Amino acid sequence: MATETLLVVGAGQMGSGIAQVAAQAGLSVTLLDVAPALLDKARARIRASVEKLAGKGLVPEDQVPAILGRLQTATSPTGVVADFAVEAVTENEPVKREVFKILDQVVRPGGIIASNTSSISITRLATATRRPEAVVGMHFMNPVPLMALVEIVRGAQTSEETYRSTLELAAKLGKTCVTARDYPGFIVNRILIPYLNEACFALMEGVGTVEDIDAAMKLGTNVPMGPFTLADFIGLDTCLSIAEVLFRGLGDSKYRPCPLLRQYVDAGWLGKKVGRGFHRYS
Repeated sequence: MATETLLVVGAGQMGSGIAQVAAQAGLSVTLLDVAPALLDKARARIRASVEKLAGKGLVPEDQVPAILGRLQTATSPTGVVADFAVEAVTENEPVKREVFKILDQVVRPGGIIASNTSSISITRLATATRRPEAVVGMHFMNPVPLMALVEIVRGAQTSEETYRSTLELAAKLGKTCVTARDYPGFIVNRILIPYLNEACFALMEGVGTVEDIDAAMKLGTNVPMGPFTLADFIGLDTCLSIAEVLFRGLGDSKYRPCPLLRQYVDAGWLGKKVGRGFHRYS
């Protein structure tokens, strides 16, 4: 059965982005978060984003009211029913498992439960439900409305039907998919986080300054932003969390988190979202 109703859990930047692209694609969307203030902020963010896209001609202006009208918010799962759910809460496995237990009650029989996790095992998350075959990873890239990629992660129990339905939903959202096996970090972060972590080691060892390392990688490899700018954008706490998952899950010292990265997180310098990371933001 085609997905017509989508539940997104978590009203942060990722969750609101997923809700936006789903509403733009014509789905009826419920964005769920226990914090009313976050829901208000998410609604404002989505409105501003859709209107900006309309201003650039990427969304028809006359469709903006309909897009926003397809988005509902809720602080409780009571009364919510969905064909498909995407969990996008903090990158913390116990928290995600509790959310999955709730989603098992909310998503209709035959529906699918997905996680936007960037590194946590889909196989383990699936065991929090009574339908592990209907659990899948659906890792969107940030910012969701602009980034084309969705990384589909098949857990050990993920059925072929679940996988195919997830591919169909991603295509409906206008995304291009890659498929990853359920190993720590999947594809994107298995490669990206060691790169960012190595930049931290280079800084700690005095190989170059933040500005020089960023400029060297941006201009020398033609990437749109240097490693420290990118790490600040992702969030240094998120980078550290994924690095720890890689180190624990793969057991190889090459994945060990840089002490300087850990120190910045301990100091609360988490990146752009708090105004300071490796760079300072006004």
